[in-house]
Amino acid sequence: MTAKFLKQQYLRKAILKQLYYQGPLSLADVCAHTHKSLPVVSSAINALLEEGYIKEHGLAPSTGGRRPITYLLNKEKRTCILVAAVDQLEVRIGAYNLLNELIVPVNSFPLDLADSRTAIDHLVGFLQQAIQIAQLSKEEILGIGIAMPGVYNVKEGINHTFFPDIANLPNHLSELLAIPVYIDNDSRAIAMAELKFGAAKGYKDVMIVNIGWGIGLGMIVDGMLFSGHNGYAGEFSHIPLANSNNLCSCGKRGCLEVDASLLVLVDKAHREMSFGAKSKLEQLFKDESALAGEHLLAAARSGDPLAISLLAEGGFMIGKGLATLIHIMNPERIVLSGRGASAGKIWLAPVHQAINEFCIPRLAEQTSITVSNTSQEIQLLGAATVVVENTNFT
Repeated sequence: MTAKFLKQQYLRKAILKQLYYQGPLSLADVCAHTHKSLPVVSSAINALLEEGYIKEHGLAPSTGGRRPITYLLNKEKRTCILVAAVDQLEVRIGAYNLLNELIVPVNSFPLDLADSRTAIDHLVGFLQQAIQIAQLSKEEILGIGIAMPGVYNVKEGINHTFFPDIANLPNHLSELLAIPVYIDNDSRAIAMAELKFGAAKGYKDVMIVNIGWGIGLGMIVDGMLFSGHNGYAGEFSHIPLANSNNLCSCGKRGCLEVDASLLVLVDKAHREMSFGAKSKLEQLFKDESALAGEHLLAAARSGDPLAISLLAEGGFMIGKGLATLIHIMNPERIVLSGRGASAGKIWLAPVHQAINEFCIPRLAEQTSITVSNTSQEIQLLGAATVVVENTNFT
């Protein structure tokens, strides 16, 4: 490949990424975002118009002069992103077009991620099933994005927590599915989605807490996703802050996760009810069509005292951990995200209480805390961004 061709491909990808993240843009906007001249950008835009990747969207709002034409990704082009949001208990699979509109409804499948012998085979089967149901050809799928938990080495493609024996997990899945597969840690993917589409958009230094069956952290530093040397940055749940000495899944004791994760809070709910506590959770937990953690969150949203008190305990521990990180990072915003964020503002009071108790006031008052408003979709959107960040759009 010549240097000229590589430059053209790089610009092409840069333009498509900007349109994906920013929405309609004029030629001048694209020039500003890509730092390229108008003739160079015009040539690339015309090529993308011919390929059908983009289309004219209309005129930009008036600024006093002649209104320029804007361009937008073309949702009519049969190109989509297949996404999988994996956690320890299930996988949710859907597909987006290039405007991030769901074109395949999200379906959930049970997946025991801890059983590494069968989990990959099941995951591949579920993805193949989703492709067949959606009647998608492999040529129409830009890539498969997977956001999954675990200590994930982005350079080597190894999930050391769940699939340590698979040398390069994305390549392994790509060979099985005959479609490019891109993977990242779920908390980093969620952080990227919050930065581009959610509550972190427009901020430079943000910590995004992924509240789920575990507790994860994604970090935005100077407007960019921070992954660390090998991609291990953000193992928030394994900070030794727990009040108990319970054994964590990582093999250590005293990790934040053993006091604050949704799995632990569900176990606490069962224990409290066995001691006589009254709660609508007693009936909800009998319904196995939804995960117990979802029942806990639903009960809290409906005002159940036991569920609210348990989330308050978990929120206080999360806030205690965040107080430590505020001293280190001095973020302008903290976003509570992930599936647990569906409980909404219930988290805010205990998190604020812990930060006020353990954090230097001058630092704490400089950090705003909010709850994601896209908690149910955010991991799927994060999986889509993993594809957009890594594919060449060919």
